[in-house]
Amino acid sequence: MTRFARWLNMRLNGDGVSACARMGLVIGIIFFSAVTARAAAVLVEAETFVDHGGWTLEQQFIDQMGSSYLMAHGLGAPVHDASTVIQLPEAGMYRVLARTKNWGAPWNRADAPGKFMIAVNGKDLPQVLGTKEDLWAWQAAGTANLPAGEAKLVLRDLTGFNGRCDAIILTSDPTFMPPNDLKGLDRYRRDTGAITPPTGSVKTDFIIVGGGIPGICAAITAARLGLRVTLVHDRPVLGGNNSSEVRVHLGGRANLAPYPKLGDLVREIGPARGGNARPADFYEDGRKHTAVEAEKNITLMLNTRGLGVEMDGSRIKAVIARDVRSGKETRLTAPLVLDSTGDGAIGVLAGADFRMGREGRDETGEPTAPEQADALVMGSSVQWYSVESDSPTAFPDIAWGLVFNEETCERVKMGEWTWETGMNRNPIDDFEHIRDYGLLVVFSNWSFLKNRSKHKQSYAKSRLEWVAHVAGKRESRRLIGDHVLREQDLIERTVYPDATACTTWTIDLHYPDPKNTADFPCNEFKSIAKHRLIYPYPIPYRCFYSKNVENLFMAGRNISVTHVALGTARLMRTGGMMGEVVGMAATLCKRHNCQPRDIFTSHLNDLKTLMAA
Repeated sequence: MTRFARWLNMRLNGDGVSACARMGLVIGIIFFSAVTARAAAVLVEAETFVDHGGWTLEQQFIDQMGSSYLMAHGLGAPVHDASTVIQLPEAGMYRVLARTKNWGAPWNRADAPGKFMIAVNGKDLPQVLGTKEDLWAWQAAGTANLPAGEAKLVLRDLTGFNGRCDAIILTSDPTFMPPNDLKGLDRYRRDTGAITPPTGSVKTDFIIVGGGIPGICAAITAARLGLRVTLVHDRPVLGGNNSSEVRVHLGGRANLAPYPKLGDLVREIGPARGGNARPADFYEDGRKHTAVEAEKNITLMLNTRGLGVEMDGSRIKAVIARDVRSGKETRLTAPLVLDSTGDGAIGVLAGADFRMGREGRDETGEPTAPEQADALVMGSSVQWYSVESDSPTAFPDIAWGLVFNEETCERVKMGEWTWETGMNRNPIDDFEHIRDYGLLVVFSNWSFLKNRSKHKQSYAKSRLEWVAHVAGKRESRRLIGDHVLREQDLIERTVYPDATACTTWTIDLHYPDPKNTADFPCNEFKSIAKHRLIYPYPIPYRCFYSKNVENLFMAGRNISVTHVALGTARLMRTGGMMGEVVGMAATLCKRHNCQPRDIFTSHLNDLKTLMAA
């Protein structure tokens, strides 16, 4: 056994180690990699800090930047320190590096919004972080002469404006630089133990990835009909856009012909009150969680993201899910999989056919479609609201924001669905940029109103109470099924034999607000909606499974529809009824030992019976 192995074994077995430090070792806070015989490097993932303090765990962008991270979402007031205890294998002069970014740099380099520092053993390192690159990169925090054994790391926020830290490396090698490209960084994390691969498999009947309203409804429906379900969701709370993190009300109607029982479950789990951008208790996260936990057939995996699949021909054999805090991966197997991620993330990993952007009228014949296909999408909303205080409140007069004036500012005290960014950007690859721009405009506009506007007295006692850090996304990928719902189906009320849950909302499509375009060309943050009325229309079952991945279902905004048809189908109450239908279909697949397509071709009457019950 090497000297280092003996030392690590001693630490894990508790000799002379505090309970806190031992817990840190066991749950994987510290990962070691020997660089040379004379140098050591310790990788500390920020999300594994024992005490997050006021920092928020952020996991929306793992696919784009490689990991979850901690973010200081303080609405302009520095948040409490995050801290942890690490173990250094040897004494030495350590360089301390942090993977971070200057998130405001794409729009303004006059200053940096998200500044923070690192302290080691109570001493602040000299370099202010989050000030340089506009992309994720390693930034030097300073050096520290440290003894072997315990060391305390602290993340100290300086601004309250969304400083972010992905990981920290302490290295005694004066020249070592960790990889920053996603593939290299993933290999490094695996080599050092920051990501731990599966050691076995968890087998159930039905894997559901995505715990928004569609995924919840599919899970509960299938569980009540006897299936063993694994529900994977990458946030700490269920509900997706209807959770307290995003705060969008449930839209659409339920309990309509031809199957008026569809929607009962949506009513059971949905909050009693409606409205966008309201206080957290309006969205009743606990009600959704309690309903899921009450089902003994559901295994719920929160803070867990589906990041990989194993294929057997055109069938998903396994889903690889990763805990976004510890990096521990789990291999999940089941005969059936539901992608209710909204982004079609599992479907794309499995090679499912998909579309993104707007189809052209020359392809679909839809009257509302553009003449030719383009990349325009409906955007994402960073909602917010303020409250009135008894006395005047201050807000920083920021130098790093968008420049507003009396003509371009928004003289409002809350922002809901019309505050929409990213319509001209890729909603997958650019999603962190899209969310960050949403934050930027809220903070910049509010700073102008509080500090510079001639109407600032009207805002003197107004205080920002809540700004979403999870963007409410409307559109990205749409997985292709055996039927693609089009505008003509909705308008002409085309009758299909596999009619299921009704979509009831207007064809509601969003576009950049023309005035906002004039004021902020190519950087819009306000939208308008154009509506076309429809009668309630039952969506064909064939829109709920992939045409080329044989055991893959879809429910929610990533079902098989055109961009135009998505305008009505994307409502969450409608998505919940989709989930109910898919839960029933999955049950029939197990009963008949068949695939989702076979329900349409051979067992449609059985599905109709369940939908009517």
